[in-house]
Amino acid sequence: MSNAALYIAHQRKSDGAVQSLEVHLLEVSRIAKSLAAKIGLQDQGELIGLLHDLGKYSSEFQHYLKSAVGLIDQDEDEFIDARGMKGKVDHSTAGAQLVWQELANHGEIGRVVGQILSLCIASHHSGLIDCLSSDTSSFGEDRFTKRINKSDNRTHLQEAIAKMDNTVTVRFRELANSPEIIKGIKESISKIVRREELGDEQIIRFKVGLLVRCLFSCLIDADRMNSADFEKPHAAKTRRNGQYSEWTHLIYRLDNYLSSFVANQSIDKLRANISLHCRDKAGNGKGIYTLTVPTGGGKTLSSLRFALHHAEKHKMDRIIYAIPFTSIIDQNADVVRKILEPDGAKSNNVVLEHHSNLMPEEENWKTKMLVENWDAPVIYTTNVQMLETLFGAGTRGPRRLHQLANAVLVFDEIQTLPVNCIHLFCNAINYLVEHCGTTVVLCTATQPLMDMVEQSKGALRIPPSNEIMPDVGELFRKLKRVEVLNRRKPGGWSDKEVATLAMEEAKKAGSCLVIVNTKKSAQALFQLCRDEKAAMPIYHLSTNMCPAHRRFILDEIRQRLEAKEPILCISTQLIEAGVDVDFGAVIRSVAGLDSIAQAAGRCNRNGRRDIGHVHVVNLSEERVDMLTDIACGQRITERLLDEFEKDPARFDNDLLGPTAIACYFNYYFAERRGEMDYPVGSKVLGHDDTLLNLLAGNANAAEEFHRCQGSPFNLYLRQSFMAAAKAFKSIDAPTRGVIVPYGSAGKKLIGELCGAFDVEKQFKLLRRAQQYTVNVFPHQLEKLQKEKASHEIQMGVDILYLADARYYNEDFGLSLTPEGKMEVYCV
Repeated sequence: MSNAALYIAHQRKSDGAVQSLEVHLLEVSRIAKSLAAKIGLQDQGELIGLLHDLGKYSSEFQHYLKSAVGLIDQDEDEFIDARGMKGKVDHSTAGAQLVWQELANHGEIGRVVGQILSLCIASHHSGLIDCLSSDTSSFGEDRFTKRINKSDNRTHLQEAIAKMDNTVTVRFRELANSPEIIKGIKESISKIVRREELGDEQIIRFKVGLLVRCLFSCLIDADRMNSADFEKPHAAKTRRNGQYSEWTHLIYRLDNYLSSFVANQSIDKLRANISLHCRDKAGNGKGIYTLTVPTGGGKTLSSLRFALHHAEKHKMDRIIYAIPFTSIIDQNADVVRKILEPDGAKSNNVVLEHHSNLMPEEENWKTKMLVENWDAPVIYTTNVQMLETLFGAGTRGPRRLHQLANAVLVFDEIQTLPVNCIHLFCNAINYLVEHCGTTVVLCTATQPLMDMVEQSKGALRIPPSNEIMPDVGELFRKLKRVEVLNRRKPGGWSDKEVATLAMEEAKKAGSCLVIVNTKKSAQALFQLCRDEKAAMPIYHLSTNMCPAHRRFILDEIRQRLEAKEPILCISTQLIEAGVDVDFGAVIRSVAGLDSIAQAAGRCNRNGRRDIGHVHVVNLSEERVDMLTDIACGQRITERLLDEFEKDPARFDNDLLGPTAIACYFNYYFAERRGEMDYPVGSKVLGHDDTLLNLLAGNANAAEEFHRCQGSPFNLYLRQSFMAAAKAFKSIDAPTRGVIVPYGSAGKKLIGELCGAFDVEKQFKLLRRAQQYTVNVFPHQLEKLQKEKASHEIQMGVDILYLADARYYNEDFGLSLTPEGKMEVYCV
């Protein structure tokens, strides 16, 4: 059979070879089956993989594809002008229709299973579609039935069935007739129902929605991997496919490293004791654990010790760290990589960092190859990336969701989770732990009591015995190394006064760190201190700097601190959680008590002084009115500061101890109780709603359907998946990564990227580029593009770099105004 006569799925650009549709469907089904086995739905994964591209058997699609790639000459009758037709020939509905037809006749549970599987197939290019619409123009519309009832002359279902390769037909019939297809999902849903003691229908439906998203994740990852591996077969050989070094080897490396430490001070002995508790607790069963340790207690390596031993004990697939700030990822991943990859590349890349949003959501074949799917044993990523995986739009984030099954998830500094995500997060974590074999560890000095939030909307189910440390109160008393000084005053401190205090403290204590709430305040204080020409180095840190830039500055800071040289640093809050620095004094602009506790962890961190001082000041010129989280935290903290002054014994005489922290979160969550289910306003949807509702019972859309149709919606899944995902923002606005020309390495990297047309080379370069990337908000990106300061690295690869070096400042990082000489890196 000639290439032109085949039913083809793809043609390789490099040599013109084609992948037959039969091979693509069978290979995707095999991969999807393997991935879905982790959640006990291997047959269902195989079925949706087998039928996902069924519509490609149609003559319309084959003529379109073969015309586009030159397999049909433009003089032949079958030739069509493929330009402008990309995405317009429906090839994803036919498989969804066939699954629905086969399963919907098997009673109510058959309709539920049919809807779940057909929804995954229909959505595999767009992201999960709405079952009931929440769009303003179609509110309450039955989108699922509309898609399933799409006319045959548009989906070509009957033609596709008639043309299916025999091996595909035979396997489809075997799967469709297997009782396991319905039984497996029925058992999964029954397990969800049994776990909800309160029988809350909203939470049950939310978790069934997560089940759908997990299956969907298996399908799209299988499809993307197979397509990319056909395009670049030699690159496919580098995939790990979950085959990593034995956990015992990694445990040996960590234990060997830890054994080299000499406990010279009492704090070293405490850290070693914490590490031993983590090792011993790792032998317990899977579940949700808390690791509540004061700042400076060595959580990074202790939690890794737990994770490695736990993964080995329970034969788990990977360890994923979710961390709020890239600055912590830079530091922690470096430390862990040196331990677990002692021979560098020979260790086969144990540690993967994934934190920069370089890639756009709209993917072509190149970007599909470049997107990470977290195929590594130890992964460091951001909270934002994790939340996008759980709840985000499109296919890029959800593609990784199945990797969370049978994994150890460590959430470092969990108190930084956005408050509006709390119920979504709690329900998702409960689902992963109870239904996907996942273990979760919540690490912080300031546990946010997410097991105490409103139960009916979803609270974490943490057994009391699952706190890893046996006596948290005693641990805090032993690790107390600072005193918090309440230095607020009526009218607040001016920037000039804070700058003066900072220089005085730096001279007195040998070093001082000032942490403020806004980049504007940090820049103003830095300028004031520098203008005074103090006889000491003055540093500035913010997220406008790329990770490589921040790392360089932090390395200098650490060297000077170690040498006991006088130093002053002005920073935003990026430094206060997990960054390993030890200043003599800290000044913190008033914020949430959890932030103050984290800032205190940068003071006298290693217990080299009898006591360190943390000055809490109120800045008169700092504006946080629009920063809701910070403004609320300030109010609650000021209330607590006043209460502490009146009755310190009520808080065990420790403003940063567990009693005070618990009181803070009780106050904080009580004030923000109405925000925890992720409210979405009418400006976004056209009506007020919550993401928790949109992803569960979708009551408002269901009521609108009933009102318009005169009868209730009669399908089980009613979620507005796509509307919710598009409305979801785990931070205030979606950011894009811009690669900046920091230093000679950054400039060289941009040049290499602009000249790299090979996907594998781009892939390696983009991993390096994460260290030279600044994430910018849409309005910032718009300004840079208007000034022609940013460009794509290549036509058709929508990855941005800063082409004008004047917009990157050595003191402040990325700037929206030109401040230096122009340099051109690529032509």
